[in-house]
Amino acid sequence: MSDWQPLYGPLAAARLGDGERVAFCHGFTQTSSSWKPLAAQVARLGYECVVVDLPGHGGSANVRADLRMTADLLTATVGTASYVGYSLGGRLCLTTALAYPDRVRRLAMIGANPGIVDDAERARRLDSDGVLAAQIMRDGVPAFLEGWMSQPLFGGGPPDPADLAERSHNTADGLSGSLRLAGTGAQVPMWGRLRQLGMPTLVMAGDRDAKFTDIGRQMAAMIPEATFASIVDADHAAHLQQPAAVLALLRAWLQIKRL
Repeated sequence: MSDWQPLYGPLAAARLGDGERVAFCHGFTQTSSSWKPLAAQVARLGYECVVVDLPGHGGSANVRADLRMTADLLTATVGTASYVGYSLGGRLCLTTALAYPDRVRRLAMIGANPGIVDDAERARRLDSDGVLAAQIMRDGVPAFLEGWMSQPLFGGGPPDPADLAERSHNTADGLSGSLRLAGTGAQVPMWGRLRQLGMPTLVMAGDRDAKFTDIGRQMAAMIPEATFASIVDADHAAHLQQPAAVLALLRAWLQIKRL
């Protein structure tokens, strides 16, 4: 199979393989490269896989957009596809599915949050995201990543050196802008719209990620064509810790036909 080739559009992206298109969206502080190993395995199953750099990250470091604007940029870059997203990318894929249901054949999310419903709690999160954004600008990306990746949410252990090196290519201004515009505090809650989703939906969370397991189960109960799957022996970034398990779930999900 050939190497990844650029896919030109308003967001930096690359494509691999031939067949029905599947798009992959990364989490905060990552880049499109975080999805390439797993996406390459999906491409070998007979799909065209696209990995995208989200605003403020990687090759899209100079792009500034909130989630709704990013959904416009994402569909302009990728077009009609099955969409897979992790964390920030999952929130974006959910936003895209609601804004462009005709462009999203299937929807898969890992560790995604439809938003904070309580106004006061959302305002506190917005303030907290602002503090983190200022910290990135003050301390720089390497120092911020040291604390960010050591959180219990990600397992609490030392980060993978290759993963850390890839994230370190991001800019302080880009990550700060992403937090301020597309962080959970700035996100419009989408819980009340989940029942509008008509595409086959796969909601995943690591079994050690209690918060997002609870959120994921609630989401799957509200989405008409949804299934929840728990990834054994995984924290928040389940696709990085247990790629074979996530690949097996995605393989089955990709075979589901939209009604």
